[in-house]
Amino acid sequence: MSKLLIVGTVAFDAIETPFGKTDKILGGAATYISLSASQFGVESGIVSVVGGDFPKEYFKKLNAKNINTDGIEVVEDGKTFFWKGKYHNDLNSRDTLITDLNVLADFNPIVPKKFSQPEFLMLGNLHPAVQMAVINQIPVRPKLVVLDTMNFWMDNTWNQLMEVIAKIDVITINDEEARQLSGEYSLVKAAQKIYKMGPKYVVIKKGEHGALLFHEDNVFFAPALPLEEVFDPTGAGDTFAGGFIGHMAKTEDISFENMKRGVIAGSNLASFCVEKFGTERMENLTHNEIQERLLQFKLLTQFDIELG
Repeated sequence: MSKLLIVGTVAFDAIETPFGKTDKILGGAATYISLSASQFGVESGIVSVVGGDFPKEYFKKLNAKNINTDGIEVVEDGKTFFWKGKYHNDLNSRDTLITDLNVLADFNPIVPKKFSQPEFLMLGNLHPAVQMAVINQIPVRPKLVVLDTMNFWMDNTWNQLMEVIAKIDVITINDEEARQLSGEYSLVKAAQKIYKMGPKYVVIKKGEHGALLFHEDNVFFAPALPLEEVFDPTGAGDTFAGGFIGHMAKTEDISFENMKRGVIAGSNLASFCVEKFGTERMENLTHNEIQERLLQFKLLTQFDIELG
């Protein structure tokens, strides 16, 4: 039984930034989430779909990180989901050049029996109907259900998305998406509205400006580490989500206090992801590097002040 079940895309990406470009490389939300969560030594399984063109070596890369890929359906005569994007000079905005859904267009997820009772469930960015189909195949509610989504699903599948949001504990979205979902510009008001849709916790990612965690009247802010160089932002949000759920699954503590540490863990790992193209940095990350950067996060936010 996998402790953590991850649902999301396993895909090919082709990326162009001001620093260079790639041909098709390994990508997808579930890929980044699982590589990030694997840093916590948590056994995880992925539910996804790929085509017959997906290299066997990519499965081996994931398996080497204790990520079970038995739930990834292979459609031998189909092609793997492909996304191509070009980032602008500020790296905060990008143009999507190609989106080929391929086998993802008709994906009907089947959760293997050994994955069917996870303690933690991460619903990566996917069609809400696929996310709901997975929820419906899990007989015992996990300790924690985390959802990532995006404005595309808000624009095109609002009712289905609302059904999924009603069944989760934590939602992770960026500030633009939080404003669209709630209709509120203030992120505090946005979080208050989103609670009413179902989640008890709202995580709002602000890219290079950190992340916010909301729960009832409590707010926590985690900074992003100022980096000398950002090479490729692709997958940073998914890496953040993987670090968050990986920390929660390892510690098995779903309190607000521990979620604060989960947000820091996610921010820490996302800061590595952007340093190389695609998944390269996450594949070769060491425990010592993670610990050293965690210390930098601590020093960034720790201070003494006298209150008079």
